Amino acid sequence: MLSTLFTRTFGVRHPIIQGGMQWIARAELVAAVANSGALGFLSALTQPTPDDLHAEILRCRKMTIQPFGVNLTFLPAIRPIPYDEYIDVIIRSGIKIVETAGNNPQAYMDDFKAAGIKVIHKCTSVRHAIKAEQIGVDAVSIDGFECAGHPGEDDIPGLVLIPRAADSIKIPLIASGGFADARGLVAALALGADGINMGTRFMATQEAPAHADIKQRLVEADERQTQLVLRSFNNTWRVHRNELTEQVIDIENQANAQFSDVAPLVAGSRGRAVYSSGDWNDGVWSVGMVQGLVYDIPTVEQLVTRIVDEASGLISHRLTHLQTA
Repeated sequence: MLSTLFTRTFGVRHPIIQGGMQWIARAELVAAVANSGALGFLSALTQPTPDDLHAEILRCRKMTIQPFGVNLTFLPAIRPIPYDEYIDVIIRSGIKIVETAGNNPQAYMDDFKAAGIKVIHKCTSVRHAIKAEQIGVDAVSIDGFECAGHPGEDDIPGLVLIPRAADSIKIPLIASGGFADARGLVAALALGADGINMGTRFMATQEAPAHADIKQRLVEADERQTQLVLRSFNNTWRVHRNELTEQVIDIENQANAQFSDVAPLVAGSRGRAVYSSGDWNDGVWSVGMVQGLVYDIPTVEQLVTRIVDEASGLISHRLTHLQTA
């Protein structure tokens, strides 16, 4: 077992987090992650209403007695999101770990702290990690340019971003973006992180609520088959390359392109449908470069056990037997 500042602070066995993926981070996956000894997060905004989130928390509790958390992403939306109501449900449900992302969560920190909730804030830059520590979060998850979803606009890869963040904050640091196996975990620890966050890799597990054809697509694809869309609107999004994303890029490359021109193509409802239909060309859906390291579709237990055991072996054998000149 690998004990780090993260595992000791958050009371989990393994320094591995399952990210709060939109549409995918549901009870069946999160409970399996928790039962494996890692830390899973339900996606709050996957649930249409706060009441639906409460029901999903209860559903997850029927499947595990281990710790799990809720991801709450603060982003602009066409229709206002009732964040206060979602937070009220999180608190009333007795959740003790929250992962925030997107905008600064400072306005809600007093409520979280009063309820005894530990907060992990996900960010894409060192300056935001420093600010997160200053407002009182308990850990930072730092997203490198390789990550699925929104990597920010600085384009700093993990190999630089992780040690820069480690040099700049004192609270537990989680490395995110590009992690799928034991080599990544050991590398993250060597770079100064206290654990890793995996999204794409957990999507390709048996318990993930995604169509079998999507999981198989992750196995077949390589690291080159992602694409950055919405760059021209300063809302960069790393997604799986497909026929639809090529259309989005073509529109973005046109003079005077407006977001309204691409909005129907990048609609969340289309992306959500991909996971149920299995047609990976029919929507824009998040995936990281790390899909190139996805070779199989194990159970969550098999995946986490394999990563932890192989990481321990790498540390105790390969690295300790390297000789200096």
